[in-house]
Amino acid sequence: MLDYGGTRTDCIVFVRSMQHVTITRCDGGHMSTPDLNLLVTLDVLLAEGSVARAARRLRLSPSAMSRALSRLRETTGDPLLVRAGRGLVPTPRAIELRERVGQLVDDANAVLRPAESLDLARLVRTFTLRTSEGFAENFGTGLVARVSEDAPGVRLRFVVKADNDGTPLRDGSVDLETGVVATGMSPELRAQGLFRDRFVGVVRSGHALARGEISAARYAAGRHVLVSRRGADRGLIDDALDPLGLQRNIATIVNGFSAALGMARESDLIASVPERHTGNLRAGMFTFPLPVPTPEIMVSLLWHPRLHADPAHRWLRGLVLQGCAAKH
Repeated sequence: MLDYGGTRTDCIVFVRSMQHVTITRCDGGHMSTPDLNLLVTLDVLLAEGSVARAARRLRLSPSAMSRALSRLRETTGDPLLVRAGRGLVPTPRAIELRERVGQLVDDANAVLRPAESLDLARLVRTFTLRTSEGFAENFGTGLVARVSEDAPGVRLRFVVKADNDGTPLRDGSVDLETGVVATGMSPELRAQGLFRDRFVGVVRSGHALARGEISAARYAAGRHVLVSRRGADRGLIDDALDPLGLQRNIATIVNGFSAALGMARESDLIASVPERHTGNLRAGMFTFPLPVPTPEIMVSLLWHPRLHADPAHRWLRGLVLQGCAAKH
């Protein structure tokens, strides 16, 4: 014990190694902190849900990974992954730890990664963009051209956004996403508005609605193709028609704007789609403002905080924002 001005203080000696930190008290006692490398192992195990897959990802033998899992169980006091049939399922404690551990590992990597200036001419990387339907068709060409000009080694991969699940952003399989921010969106995701959009009516060239005034009654009386990813039989437009005592005649339901416009182009069906998202898809068709007021939608750009400070990711976000602002 040390004495400073009459105050007795515990003497503590830190012994650090590459794998472990041991805190030794002067009175011979030990206070030991866990092996911080176990955080990386835990993160991969919880992400993969399989000892074998985690071992391959960390380039360890299955036996070494099994020993690491045993150490994690001893350290946390929880089995973490338990057998269910032929696979493993996480315990409630493991589910609770999953996001916290992932963030800790990301933060540690950010701290230990040296800061580098971004050299676009030498950047070689593939970015995956999960976009709502119509985005690639209307904004993708300009974005790819700008990316090729600034960074010829960068490739963009567009994948269809089939739902609002934020898992692809969290697990890193997707770099950027576009769409309307959903009520149940993961709170940790970052979002920035890209543009406002509104619904318009679209029919083939020569359709009866292409001539004369389009009243709410005339619009509702036509045969409609409804877009619904979940198979619902009504939407915002039907809510707007209700106060007028009108109801659309829904002839068919499809799960995308392209399908709706393709059917309207070849028939007398009426499609109602977002204007900016479908600009190129509506070429050669007759577009008209809806005869009932409907709320605008805000299309946003979404990403995970782990990539917020990444220079290349920040550069790409800037290009997407510029491209959407330039194309009205």
